Amino acid sequence: MAEDLRSANRGRGGRPRAAHEADAVETTEPRPSDGIAPPLPSTALPPPASTVLPPPPSTVLPPPPGGLLWDVTGEIRTLLTLPPALALQVANPAVAAGVDEYSVFRTDPWGRGERSLRSLQLWVYGGQAAAAEEGRRLRRLHRAIRGTDAHGRPYHALMPEAYAWVHATGFPVMRHARQYLGRRPYTDDEERQLYAEWLQVGRVLGIRDRDMPGTLEEFWPYYRAMLAEELELTRVVQELVAVDRPIPPPDRGPLAIRLALRALWPVLLPQFVRFRRFVTIGLMPPGAREAIGLPWTPVQERRLRRFGHAVRTVVPLLPERLRYFTLARRARAAHRAAPAGPTHASG
Repeated sequence: MAEDLRSANRGRGGRPRAAHEADAVETTEPRPSDGIAPPLPSTALPPPASTVLPPPPSTVLPPPPGGLLWDVTGEIRTLLTLPPALALQVANPAVAAGVDEYSVFRTDPWGRGERSLRSLQLWVYGGQAAAAEEGRRLRRLHRAIRGTDAHGRPYHALMPEAYAWVHATGFPVMRHARQYLGRRPYTDDEERQLYAEWLQVGRVLGIRDRDMPGTLEEFWPYYRAMLAEELELTRVVQELVAVDRPIPPPDRGPLAIRLALRALWPVLLPQFVRFRRFVTIGLMPPGAREAIGLPWTPVQERRLRRFGHAVRTVVPLLPERLRYFTLARRARAAHRAAPAGPTHASG
């Protein structure tokens, strides 16, 4: 019986299906102020215990201060990598099903983005205790998420390999975006370091070493197999690149700015959704957008290169208080006050 259920949750590549989305649903009834959708009834059975990720050990450390993630994840350029990473995640049918049913990305996109960004900051800059607690919080959010995907296959949010896939997507997106937004691409050694640090973040999330490729050389065959065997143009991906879907005006920031944006939103929205589509598809690795079926033209590629040149020219000139988010800025200042750490790529 258990083996039958495990087989039912496997996709075309023999991998367990699951959804992993940071802003899904609490296991208890959420407060209205949380901006989290309550769980919906589901007829899918919970997975057997052997197919669900165990809690992460309390001794797991976040990536080291002064590393590559320390330099890039707290900077404003990170905002441009969130849309392609999310689209790559939800190209997995089981992940898309969980997001479609449980996430508030349609009704509270700004809150969802803010919470995702805060999670990322805590994993890297929050210190061991805060990073570990954030990892546990995300696991609690996912316990109640189960259902059936668009192909009629049951899924559960804590199935190990798809939970790991959602985390894994961050690495190829960061690597690809660096070619446009950074002053130079990563070297081979830097790519290995970046991947090792991203694996460490995965451990904070409770992803076991056996559920993620252990080296960069092992990652690329895994990644290509996922593109070939698992991903597709799901309904959620289509929504994330659509230019005709309503999006509420931003509801974060100073009141005067919120009021101004609300008044101008009918004019700004068409420009915003076109820009969102542009960066979502453009900053997604080419192999991924081809596997999913997202169009990209040479004209768009030239526009992206011009845009990237402007970003990598202007952003490094900004003062740190404008360039880095608050948690990152404070952690970096504290680290600078300590003895010098290892050197790393910047800009």
